[in-house]
Amino acid sequence: MAQNVIAEISPLSEKDCLYIADRHKQEFTYPIHTHEVCELNFIHNGQGVRRIVGDSIEYIGNLELVLLTSPLEHAWEQGTCTNKDVREITIQFSSDILPKRLLERNQFSSIATMLQRAENGLSFSEETILRVYGLLVNISNNEDHFEKFLQFISLLHLLSSDTHARVLSSGAFAQKTPISDSRRVRKVKEYIEQHYFEEIRLAEIADMVGMSPVGFSRFFKLRTGKTLSDYLTNIRLGHASRMLVDTTHSIAEIAYQCGFNNLSNFNRLFLKYKQITPTAFKNTYQKNKIIL
Repeated sequence: MAQNVIAEISPLSEKDCLYIADRHKQEFTYPIHTHEVCELNFIHNGQGVRRIVGDSIEYIGNLELVLLTSPLEHAWEQGTCTNKDVREITIQFSSDILPKRLLERNQFSSIATMLQRAENGLSFSEETILRVYGLLVNISNNEDHFEKFLQFISLLHLLSSDTHARVLSSGAFAQKTPISDSRRVRKVKEYIEQHYFEEIRLAEIADMVGMSPVGFSRFFKLRTGKTLSDYLTNIRLGHASRMLVDTTHSIAEIAYQCGFNNLSNFNRLFLKYKQITPTAFKNTYQKNKIIL
């Protein structure tokens, strides 16, 4: 983790299941930070706020709901938001609130999958946010702690059914590798993770899993939603983003160390995929540290 990123100590007590903060605010001033606890963050009327989760930097709409289940760098910054009454509900909880043996049960399989995906940050669709809004507010207002906990489990279940929920940070930056149900895909992803800085050809990858290049291309796109080229580029950019945050290497050095043989091509692809230049991304994480 970058030295200028704050490690927040959560107010969540070891004897409590949840910590909930429900507040109205005029501005977002808390800097990029991490914490060991999991967090569900809801924002209403925050259009234009800039959300940073790992190497994902985006401007949010009127409704926002994001789940984070790993100590991944994140922040919500003022951005272009001009609204003077933004509501934010933050729920923090421990990663062991649901024991592993319980998550392995069929009834909790969708929640288990969601929590695993949220290690890279998970943004929920507006349709789902509207669906759970009432329950989210009830959880915040409920003074019965046991009922509050049961409602929270119901909330997780509803969120886990969102088929349009979107992973935010790349696995390479978050240093979390998504689990695949395909042996061949797992083998390819493991190989790429170990050799992303080298030249990787479609033919050799296809041969490695006993398929023709054309057949493998179709198979990989069907299983991952990405072409091999796009997937490899994402992995390389994720590692490059991590180095921009954690090291003092120049952008050119980082580009070459992550498998890009041309600096201008690296800059172009970084801007295309991240919607920000490498320099601006690096500067985002290297702001003056604020002591809290």
